[in-house]
Amino acid sequence: MKVKEVSQLTGVSVRTLHHYDDIGLLTPDRTTEAGYRLYSDDNLATLQQILFFRELGFSLKKIKELLTSPSFDREEAFEMQRNMLLERRRQLDSMIDTIEKTIQHGKGELAMTNEEKFKGFDFSKNPYEQEARERWGDKAVNESNKRAAQFGPEYGEEMNRIYFNLADLRHLSADSDEAQAAIGEWFEFLNKIGSYSLEAFQGLGEMYVADERFTKNIDKFGEGLAEFMKDAMAEFAGKQK
Repeated sequence: MKVKEVSQLTGVSVRTLHHYDDIGLLTPDRTTEAGYRLYSDDNLATLQQILFFRELGFSLKKIKELLTSPSFDREEAFEMQRNMLLERRRQLDSMIDTIEKTIQHGKGELAMTNEEKFKGFDFSKNPYEQEARERWGDKAVNESNKRAAQFGPEYGEEMNRIYFNLADLRHLSADSDEAQAAIGEWFEFLNKIGSYSLEAFQGLGEMYVADERFTKNIDKFGEGLAEFMKDAMAEFAGKQK
């Protein structure tokens, strides 16, 4: 198939397919004398796998590393992708159930605890782990994950508890005693699973607002929480220096 035909079949733009070829991620089996790229069925199977990886949040760099690894097994990769997608579906089903119950709760049809309102949100898994690996390397991230695993299920529970507490305080001044005590707990918690200087802690708070992905997740506990935490973390860092 020519590149335009592949684009029409898969929905992937011609420009993207050219880019995949340029970086050595997906090279067509043949190129005609006129310069037309010709994709085989095997190429299409590889493209399908690339798209599954992309859907799961893998970077192009990581996908290329996986596909070119001597130990790469296509069927094993499909099994892994299926399991990851099934886990995502499980979490989405849980979140859909939570939002349906929340709607009923708003209508007065049933009662919900604060904990039940956040069932399905899983902050024990770092959604930015792949990005962290690319920035700081596997060793640093593996060490952080190892330390986090030592806490077991209570790791996520403790993190959520701190978020709930901060959300309850977000209407206070960021430099209030209550806010500073709560954000101090967050600083101590982060340093149980990693190593954060005061400067890094303040920088992390700024990222909560600068990066909409962080803001969206944090504000699930209460609108404006990310902004409040940024201010409280900056205040905390300034006072502790």
